[in-house]
Amino acid sequence: MSKTIDIIKKFSDRYLNSKIIFTIDVILSAISSALVLLLAFFVVRSDVINREFSITYLISSVLASVLMFYITKTYRIIIRHLSVRDIGVFFVAGLGKVLLTALVMVRYRELTTLWITLTVDFLFTTFLLVGTRMVMIFAYQFFIHKIQESKEQQRVLVYGTSDKAIAAVVRLQNSPHFRVMGFLVESKNKLSSIIERLPVESFNSKEDIQRIIKKYRLDGILFATERDAQNEKDRLIQFCMDNSMKCLIIPTTEEITDPQFIIKPREVKVEDLLGREEIKISLKRIKEDFEGKVVMVTGAAGSIGSELCRQIAGFGVKSLILFDNAETPMHNLRLELEDTFHDLEFYPMIGDVRQMERLDYVFRRFHPQIVFHAAAYKHVPLMEENPCEAVLVNVIGSRNVALKCIEYNVEKMVMISTDKAVNPTNIMGCTKRLAEIFVQSLGLAVESGEVKGKTRFVTTRFGNVLGSNGSVIPRFREQIEKGGPVTVTHPDIVRFFMTIPEACRLVMEAATMSTGNQIFIFDMGEPVKIDTLARNMISLAGLIPDKDIKIEYTGLRPGEKLYEEVLANSENTLPAFHERIRIAKVRSYDYKEAYDVVAALEVLSRKVDIENMVILMKKTVPEYKSKNSRFEIYDKN
Repeated sequence: MSKTIDIIKKFSDRYLNSKIIFTIDVILSAISSALVLLLAFFVVRSDVINREFSITYLISSVLASVLMFYITKTYRIIIRHLSVRDIGVFFVAGLGKVLLTALVMVRYRELTTLWITLTVDFLFTTFLLVGTRMVMIFAYQFFIHKIQESKEQQRVLVYGTSDKAIAAVVRLQNSPHFRVMGFLVESKNKLSSIIERLPVESFNSKEDIQRIIKKYRLDGILFATERDAQNEKDRLIQFCMDNSMKCLIIPTTEEITDPQFIIKPREVKVEDLLGREEIKISLKRIKEDFEGKVVMVTGAAGSIGSELCRQIAGFGVKSLILFDNAETPMHNLRLELEDTFHDLEFYPMIGDVRQMERLDYVFRRFHPQIVFHAAAYKHVPLMEENPCEAVLVNVIGSRNVALKCIEYNVEKMVMISTDKAVNPTNIMGCTKRLAEIFVQSLGLAVESGEVKGKTRFVTTRFGNVLGSNGSVIPRFREQIEKGGPVTVTHPDIVRFFMTIPEACRLVMEAATMSTGNQIFIFDMGEPVKIDTLARNMISLAGLIPDKDIKIEYTGLRPGEKLYEEVLANSENTLPAFHERIRIAKVRSYDYKEAYDVVAALEVLSRKVDIENMVILMKKTVPEYKSKNSRFEIYDKN
């Protein structure tokens, strides 16, 4: 038996060759016709079922079978995934076979005998085709079950009975890693349902969950979607974390890059629990807007820039220009795009937005029609220590890109900004606000005819992006893997979060729908306490906060706020084309004034005249008030 199991295991993930299946089906059909003729020979007169009749019938039925199986593609139906709909295809194939055979055999006078023979042949053929497959399925499942019993598998219940939950169970039937014991649903009434031959267990309290876990000797709970996990973060997931059980989730389509991927649930991450209802956007309209165009992304190798490139690559653009000064991340992105988008025409260009000549070369060579400007320095403490570089990249770099868009008649430039530009308390936030001021004033000057050009400028403000390079979640994860401690700046610090795909969908929607010169912001939902985030990450790792992993409070860093600004409310925004997107109410600046300020900041930053540079920044953006920073002394000026 063990040798048989090893053989089945070796071939269990493979499908039978379609040519072999086709040959088997034809043989089964011929056997059916031969059996019918043999039966008819003993039931009716021998002068009717004679040699000529039999040979003609057999040849015509085999040829009819070959034709019908080819037309209906029965040989392409995967046997182990046979469905009721597929059985209908075999009925059609069998019916077509006997009807075609009837066209040949109708010249025989005994029509009653012929039609009885054809009817029985149809039933025999269909029975053999479907029955053989059913036997193969039962044999396959029997040996797979034996394989699974010989392995150490994690026993799980699937949360919910939605279509996605049931589909997850079907896909996990042959998993070597997991054994699904049934479904788990919330209900006050005890259920006795069975789905996919598995029981449905109901719970309404912690005692119910404990009883079910003990009954099935569970290792974890499996969620089919992020939304299911989010709904249970304060109950089921918290219970699992408290009891060292695994919380698992089915990977999203974005996480599956291998077309031959065999589903393997991953553990629930804290990012899965911080999301919100997915933003619905008009993909059709976006594709129509981008299709056939040359699109350029600055900062293409960064967290937001690379995700923008992945999404843009699927919209049928003529070509995609990747612009970034980070060599290794650019190389990695290039390999990814080559592997994933075989027909995409793209050009990785190493360059810096601070270098006008390099920008000019790229614009002159490719003439982009849409530009996404994501290149920026973003880390608050680091920019507080290096303010001149923050100005050169975030302000001067944005100016350079915007001016090149005007010069080369770019249709639209979309700039990525940040929530830290709202009432900034640090250098990074103020530089992003200054970039917004310049770009918006330039757009208004184009509208009024003060500056010649056709470019429309759009700005989008993001909150903190989950999982971006250098952000808090990867940092905590790294600290947990090292055994701690996990460092939190303050026990009461809170932040708003969004996922990278959410951020990029916002950009896409804004780029498509905007009429220009607007700053779009996203309804970020509820803020997240960073201390709670750290504790949840420790618990999800199967450890106990303050016992297995210590949490240390290090104090607020330079320029850091305890509470972020609420971006999207009726006081500081206007409604837009989407219920989760709003337009910021901001002061308009004169373009000449903004141009002169940026030019002066460039001179001061290149001279590394930090004092006068910061004073000018605070004068231009009067709401910029430094916090926990050496630049607080300039707030009095």
